[in-house]
Amino acid sequence: MAPPPPSPSMAPPGLIHSAPGLLDAGASLLPPQTVKAAASRMSDPATDTPSAIQICRIMRPDDANVAGNVHGGTILKMIEEAGAIISTRHCNSQNGERCVAALARVERTDFLSPMCIGEVAHVSAEITYTSKHSVEVQVNVMSENILTGTKKLTNKATLWYVPLSLKNVDKVLEVPPVVYSRQEQEEEGRKRYEAQKLERMETKWRNGDIVQPVLNPEPNTVSYSQSSLIHLVGPSDCTLHGFVHGGVTMKLMDEVAGIVAARHCKTNIVTASVDAINFHDKIRKGCVITISGRMTFTSNKSMEIEVLVDADPVVDNLQKRYRAASAFFTYVSLSQEGKPLPVPQLVPETEDEKRRFEEGKGRYLQMKAKRQGHAEPQA
Repeated sequence: MAPPPPSPSMAPPGLIHSAPGLLDAGASLLPPQTVKAAASRMSDPATDTPSAIQICRIMRPDDANVAGNVHGGTILKMIEEAGAIISTRHCNSQNGERCVAALARVERTDFLSPMCIGEVAHVSAEITYTSKHSVEVQVNVMSENILTGTKKLTNKATLWYVPLSLKNVDKVLEVPPVVYSRQEQEEEGRKRYEAQKLERMETKWRNGDIVQPVLNPEPNTVSYSQSSLIHLVGPSDCTLHGFVHGGVTMKLMDEVAGIVAARHCKTNIVTASVDAINFHDKIRKGCVITISGRMTFTSNKSMEIEVLVDADPVVDNLQKRYRAASAFFTYVSLSQEGKPLPVPQLVPETEDEKRRFEEGKGRYLQMKAKRQGHAEPQA
């Protein structure tokens, strides 16, 4: 009697596996010569560790909305899983204190094409810059229709990670350097690093707002569609070291933003883009997190929703509730045929809502100018 085939957990060391929830067999679907060629390309001459990886899995019904479009949060979670794998590997590529890479920021991410149930998501991640204490990872997502062979680029994202010591997760370790193929790459990366560092600091100081419920709100107002989700952080949400995966937080943020958008326009909605997501502090196992979303701006065909994540360490009486993450999500309304629909115009009522509306309008016009190839408006 032949012995049973080995389970994925018994696979020999050295194979590239996806994070939990992804198909471990994804890499083995490639022809041997392709795997060998990819392995040679992914070898970093300085550390001899992979500088790029790819993971993939098929999209299932529980990944999508009722119309069959894959949730933006599902894609964001896969993007973060790939980024966490490659950045943690790199940060442990030299002898020294062991660490785990924690997500600090995701730059603006556009959803270029919808992904549907039955398609295969290919997520490719590559390290593009390292500072003394952070790693920049570029991620591309392709969708593949396995019936027709058609492939489309659906997402491009930039993520920033910091290495936290396994002995003390409040201690940030130094990052091993990478070797750049061009001299200009390091300088370009340094500029991106300084820009995101400044913006993260500015965003943190603006994050004092709290979303308050309103009784009997009028349709099309901010209060009418605002929504909150309360979640107790359990072991399945966390890394082995007791704090929440960034991808889990982003998925919950997208769910709340989607509820806000659906309540506002009463149609099928999809994520169009996500402005920079900033992670201000770690969320530990056992915390109760409140994810709050509110409409801030509407154009003719899009909705901007601000999402705030607050953590309440209920098992620690010494620590107060704190702001853990924040971002702006943009959604569009679609017909049953998948065509864009007009969006009901938001009616801001209070002075704060009017201020946030004007700020959202500024972000919208700035991004519209970028897409049309014009120079960025001056502040």
